[in-house]
Amino acid sequence: MTRFLPHPDLLDSPRHRDWPAYPGRPLPDRAGGPPESADVVIVGAGPAGLAVAAALWHLGVPDVVLVDRVGRPAGRFHDRVDLLDQRVLRSPYEHHPGVEGYRDCELRDFARLHWAQLTRVERREVRMSQAGHRSVVPVDVFEAYCRHTADIHGVTERLWPGSVSALSVDTDRVSVAGSGPDGETFDVAARYVVLCQGEERRAAPDSWWTGDRPAGVSYWDEPAPADGERAVVVGAGLTAAHLVRNALDRAQRVDWVLRGESERYQCSDVNASFFRAEGRARFDGQRGPAPWADRLALMAGQRRASVMFEFRPGFAEAEADGRLVVHRGVPVAAVGDRSVELAGGRRVRGDHVILALGTVPSIGTGLLPDSVVGARDGWPDLDERTLAYRRAPRVFAAGAATCMVLGPAGRNIDGHRVATARIAASVAAGVRDRAVAHV
Repeated sequence: MTRFLPHPDLLDSPRHRDWPAYPGRPLPDRAGGPPESADVVIVGAGPAGLAVAAALWHLGVPDVVLVDRVGRPAGRFHDRVDLLDQRVLRSPYEHHPGVEGYRDCELRDFARLHWAQLTRVERREVRMSQAGHRSVVPVDVFEAYCRHTADIHGVTERLWPGSVSALSVDTDRVSVAGSGPDGETFDVAARYVVLCQGEERRAAPDSWWTGDRPAGVSYWDEPAPADGERAVVVGAGLTAAHLVRNALDRAQRVDWVLRGESERYQCSDVNASFFRAEGRARFDGQRGPAPWADRLALMAGQRRASVMFEFRPGFAEAEADGRLVVHRGVPVAAVGDRSVELAGGRRVRGDHVILALGTVPSIGTGLLPDSVVGARDGWPDLDERTLAYRRAPRVFAAGAATCMVLGPAGRNIDGHRVATARIAASVAAGVRDRAVAHV
């Protein structure tokens, strides 16, 4: 069997190129905050929020407001990517924030339309995608496509910067309370709300330290100092790999601490079967959802950290010449000031320690009452058919929060499209029924 591996040069794909802009409509005055009412409020304008908004546009639901803490399409997503100096996504060209069943310009089409902007290696990936093989998407192409998607579906002019603090659910509406970037408050009365909050970093176990976080220790989504001769990175996933590579590029020596016995290199972060209908059926099959314990076991087996194949040649070379020391199969016992104590008592020291411990899905906790979220083992209680909260049927979840319904691919961009199809159909039907009732 032939194996197609992306070229390591993709890790240095250009960033912040000057992409042609779609002629969008004038932006509204943001000074007064979002409107007081809307058919739909989408919380979060990342890839999942873009997909939901685009689908509603196609279904003729124009009265939509997006509230996002950064205030630009997929802004927080790309800010975090840039913090890691990440140049390529794990998602292939087939996975893009768009809508199933409509003749939109898809991500691969967008790349081909801007062929002159692509490098030789990037063009090879597009050809690989056209031939049906595994392909990898540059961050720069993906960000430009997100802006394009937002512009052509009217998302840009309906996007408001701000943070949502609470949802109050009544029988016929949901009140969305929050504040803008300057502290001004707002309250939007919505018929429906879709939560597209994404994921937050996983905190270190309480046992690793007592009291405040030790000095010289940061998380992956915080700026890390670029000086010093030695860095310590804790974590086994793609984020940790970027941190290790960045430190090596700065001529630092790196200690990489892995709980597992070895690094896992693979193209996808989820088994490919879970991106297909038969994989999703293992969670919400036609005969009803699988037992909860079975779904938990599947998620535990699939949410395992792994690294893209592109990193392997450089890491092998760095480990061979001593610039990289990998501590495999040794759990962390404690984290101190610029040091990590491993199980067994050995201590690894550096000028800085960076923790890349993965992420946890935002499931609505803090916005909705706990009784409405119905959290169970860290997952919300969602209707399998519509992805609405069972105890608040006017509020829906998209993105990572849907994994116990859609499977592990729910946290992936492709899974966002599956979630969007269910949510948008339900919301559009409700909006149409209300319009008919008022005729």
